[in-house]
Amino acid sequence: MAKADIEVQQPMHMHPEDFEEEDPEEVLDESADPLEESGHTVDSSDDEIDESVAEDMARFEESFVGIGKRYRLINRIGEGTFSTVYKAEDLEYNNYDNRWDVDERERRKWSSPSGRKRGSRRPHYVAIKKIYVTSSPIRIFNELELLRDLKNGDSVCPLITAFRHQDQVVAILPYYHHHDFRDYYRDMTISEMRLYMKSLFTALRAVHQNKILHRDVKPTNFLYNPQHSRGVLVDFGLAEREGTDWHKCVCTESLEERRYQVAHSVYMQNQQAGHQTTSYPKNDTRNSRRANRAGTRGFRAPEVLLKCTQQNTSIDMWSAGVILLTLLTRRFPFFHSADDIDALLEITTIFGRKKMRETAFLHGQVFETNVPSYSEHGHTLEKIILWCTGRTSSDKGAPKKELSDEEKEAVAFLYRLLECDSAKRITADEALHHPFITKSYEENEADQDMVDLVAA
Repeated sequence: MAKADIEVQQPMHMHPEDFEEEDPEEVLDESADPLEESGHTVDSSDDEIDESVAEDMARFEESFVGIGKRYRLINRIGEGTFSTVYKAEDLEYNNYDNRWDVDERERRKWSSPSGRKRGSRRPHYVAIKKIYVTSSPIRIFNELELLRDLKNGDSVCPLITAFRHQDQVVAILPYYHHHDFRDYYRDMTISEMRLYMKSLFTALRAVHQNKILHRDVKPTNFLYNPQHSRGVLVDFGLAEREGTDWHKCVCTESLEERRYQVAHSVYMQNQQAGHQTTSYPKNDTRNSRRANRAGTRGFRAPEVLLKCTQQNTSIDMWSAGVILLTLLTRRFPFFHSADDIDALLEITTIFGRKKMRETAFLHGQVFETNVPSYSEHGHTLEKIILWCTGRTSSDKGAPKKELSDEEKEAVAFLYRLLECDSAKRITADEALHHPFITKSYEENEADQDMVDLVAA
């Protein structure tokens, strides 16, 4: 691991007990709009940079004294709600142990001894994440600690080191060559989707095995290289350990206990009193429900929107399902809600009012809507995909179009991800053993056999 100090900066020494507790109000960290954020994420190297970006980098080097002695800033490659990320050359790469460098390990594995010696003089790049000073110290500490714990996780971005100068904190991370999601998501074949999702679930399995929720799984946080069929999960700014600030939720109770609580709820008492519509008590003495709703609009799971107080790693699997739905429908972002209510209604459009009522009751909530366009049973994912890809026709005499066999396999897998009941949702480890994903191994073996045949 690289040494964490330079002339002015000191190594990060932060302890959670040194910080005050956060305001005990409901937690909601809203990442940027996914489409807007994607526009701020580039994979640029030495291309000509905008004047505004050059000025931004100059201000950063001026404010963070000494950073220019260790790193040569090249370009700004990411800009989000909580941080800015720069690509930089590590000027002292050869002075440290760099076991984190996956690309260098791969290069050395296949190069000759003389090539390895020549390669040591080649430039090596890192990503410098400048965390905004508006972030609370405890959150910064949490992100760095989780990255440290995940340093050996497959397809997870490790922390190389971190620096602090006055109130400014930067994290030094590996730089990964990747493509902008918008450049390839419309053209991916089902086989390519298998490889993409396999890489994503490999990362999520490593994270979830450590009982960590990423909380912000989305395309801009999964840096994918289609040429290598390899991606890496980044940005743990909203991540947390499972069980953090948990409060008992009825979704963990037995079916009998949930039925009992529903039967004795204020809602049911109003129904039994003859109220035809949902009403609320004038003087409600119950405490308001607090729950972590951090994440990005359009990627939050139903239990997050319904303020479940015992959220677990399954929320990341729902977000992964939204990515697969995006790939299959060729629509990004697929969900584009303004707030949590809109988000619930968007999900209702697909799954129907009946499913959303059941899901809400699961978490001790009541879901009601009188919007006539929302049907009781919703629509199948097959129909949604056909609509979005322009394979439906208003001509009743036209032949009925259907999904291909490969698409049907993908949809069957998608239903396991977009399961409204989090207890029934597939896990990352189960996903990697699902036939839809395991078929990628068979396809890779077939491709390798063909390469061997041509070589012979």
